Amino acid sequence: MNESFRRSALTLAALGTAAALLVGCASADPLAEESAEPSAGGDGTTLVVGSQDYYSSEIIAELYAQALEDAGYTIDRQLRIGQREVYMPEIESGSIDLFPEYTGPLLQYWTPDPPERTSEEVYDALVAAAPEGLTILDQAEATDQDSYVVTREFAEQYGLETVADLADVDVPLTMGANSEAESRPNGPQGLASVYGIEVGFTPIEDGGGPLTIRALQDGDIQLAIVYTADPTIAQNDLVVLEDTEGLFLASHVVPVASDRVDEAAQEVVNGVTAALSSDALIELNRRSVEEQSPAAEIARDWLQEEGLVG
Repeated sequence: MNESFRRSALTLAALGTAAALLVGCASADPLAEESAEPSAGGDGTTLVVGSQDYYSSEIIAELYAQALEDAGYTIDRQLRIGQREVYMPEIESGSIDLFPEYTGPLLQYWTPDPPERTSEEVYDALVAAAPEGLTILDQAEATDQDSYVVTREFAEQYGLETVADLADVDVPLTMGANSEAESRPNGPQGLASVYGIEVGFTPIEDGGGPLTIRALQDGDIQLAIVYTADPTIAQNDLVVLEDTEGLFLASHVVPVASDRVDEAAQEVVNGVTAALSSDALIELNRRSVEEQSPAAEIARDWLQEEGLVG
């Protein structure tokens, strides 16, 4: 394993999540094919495609990977390798060539407290903020927005429709989310600074998954951060609180590419992006959550249905 990945592994160990990294990463060294030279038709080109440690991100990464393989590129998959604080240094160093990201959260990573909020504003600012050596490809219509959710029972008990309505709750509030959310702009600090609402925080390391939902339903937490494209919101009749003050930036799926992703490869990925709607992403996620289908199978079926692979 190269030195850069050793540093990332040590970082994860300090965070107590090294096991997730070791399970999620492919065994191949992402720099093993670094000497491969890009070519317009994909001949002889190996590209490293990565994803977050989140099933939806893995599915999107598989969409990119399989479409590129169909176009003649060799793909080294480095999937489910952690959260943004872990994988972004690898993207910025060029160890990873292609990665599905989300416009708003990524802009906040590179530009603290950005004023932009709308879809086009955020995208344009993200393109401008990208470090040298990285290209922001086309953004998808599909969004996977961070959101605050509560149970239907809790919403009806306190008349909650917007995030601001949480100020009227007369019991202590605890937010549940992955541990890194505690220091992110949409965590407790952001909620306090934008809405003036103080909450406690409980780390739950499943990206808004079943452990988070169970904690919400059991009353261990009253508020959770869940992505809007997560089918469990509808399945569990959860209520998404309207963000009237724009705490959450527009968050469209967007590929981040290294200089090794040539124009032909970019066209392939942008073709996938053009077909990826919010409804399509929710359906892809539903198959993962309800059917427990592998990401590779979900991606293959969708690409074939859309006529994006032969």
